[in-house]
Amino acid sequence: MTATATETSGVGTDLLLGGERVASSDGERIPVQDPATGEVVATVANATVADGLRAVDAAAGAGADWAGRAPRQRGEILRRAFELMTERTEDFAQLIVRENGKALADARGEATYAAEFFRWYAEEAVRNTGSLTTAPGGANRILVVHQPIGVSVLVTPWNFPAAMATRKLGPALAAGCTTILKPASDTPLTALAIGELLEEAGVPPGVVNVLPSSRSSVVVKAMLDDPRVRKLSFTGSTEVGRVLLAQAGDSVVDCSMELGGNAPFVVFADADLDAAIEGAMVAKMRNGGEACTAANRFYVEAPVAAEFNARLAEAMAGLRVGPGSDPGSDVGPLINQPARDKVAALVAGASDAGATVLTGGTAPERPGYFYLPTVLGDVPPEAPILREEIFGPVAPMVTFEGTEEAVAMANDTEFGLVAYVYTRDLGRGLAVSEALESGMVGLNRGLVSDPAAPFGGVKQSGVGREGGHEGLLEFTESKYIAVSW
Repeated sequence: MTATATETSGVGTDLLLGGERVASSDGERIPVQDPATGEVVATVANATVADGLRAVDAAAGAGADWAGRAPRQRGEILRRAFELMTERTEDFAQLIVRENGKALADARGEATYAAEFFRWYAEEAVRNTGSLTTAPGGANRILVVHQPIGVSVLVTPWNFPAAMATRKLGPALAAGCTTILKPASDTPLTALAIGELLEEAGVPPGVVNVLPSSRSSVVVKAMLDDPRVRKLSFTGSTEVGRVLLAQAGDSVVDCSMELGGNAPFVVFADADLDAAIEGAMVAKMRNGGEACTAANRFYVEAPVAAEFNARLAEAMAGLRVGPGSDPGSDVGPLINQPARDKVAALVAGASDAGATVLTGGTAPERPGYFYLPTVLGDVPPEAPILREEIFGPVAPMVTFEGTEEAVAMANDTEFGLVAYVYTRDLGRGLAVSEALESGMVGLNRGLVSDPAAPFGGVKQSGVGREGGHEGLLEFTESKYIAVSW
């Protein structure tokens, strides 16, 4: 198979560097699997350190022109990207299914959501507003402007290959930054397709470079060590995030980090159980549970615990498991064999500790990396499954007594990305939302993500915010000019 072969859905499979499609410097390729079958559907160029530095060259070379363009011009290009991606929603959805495995409905939802980041930041490009005030002592005016931070390295995960790319590219491009997108090795095709789409929308060569690589650690480190790189935006595990923060510290590179989660889903006895079950299915099963925002621990107040657990088990058992390409499938496969092995081990550990399997609890006998939707009752509070990010279709249930215990259990984690609360008492809901140690709260909602809202966590779930106006500011530096007239 040649390095320039187009192997699936018309998507280029070479590196995108400076507006050109090129093979990696050593000619190596990365196999891309279909998680529903385990079959290789394509191979892509496997970038080396030398390729990473070539990408920095390209981004740095294009930086001054892109930063100097009128905000409206950058915004119009992003608006065109939104229109193109919207026109091709089905194409992107099919591509996501092919390399990620998620159910087609989830893939369509992701493609639509991903396009919205281009629309939002097309609008935000012209709202990079500064400020003018008078110094309290009256000596001078305080003029503050927000300038592009510079060459930005964007590292994205496999679970949302389109949305995590556009959530970073949109604000970076709107702010006037040039970019190097390093997608996950499991799902590089979607990122390459987005790079091509942005070029078609009018992004000049070198402004968006796409660099698939299975040698992520050495390639990213080499780019961070280059003094021209001024920004790292990473979405992935907390373990990898810690390493990257340390590496970025050597060159004092500005970092945005969206890291792991361990989201609590708290149901009070006065909750609308119909709404809570509906919200639980969204919070738990969006993307088959392979989401950093997925409900990871369910805490249900004692008076309604038995009913809630039984109803959730019934809803989970009713989901159809199958290839994401099948429109009738509700739950696709996990991304790969190690991911399924981890989920199975967590379930086995909880069962050994005394948890009861209410539904699921096994991998079906079929090709691919599938695992049945699972509900575990009577999970001991000390079980490892409550401490780790499951990243699969498993809901462990714990009973609590009273608000104070619920908040204490929910906060008993090093993570703090998102939490979910269900109650009819608005006062209690808001008080609990404030007490929870998380960057986001879904109050009587199972979905919090929105391009117009600041997305991010506290504690070891991250640094900085994506989305909203805050997401634009992450790619700027504030400059203070003292002036008198």
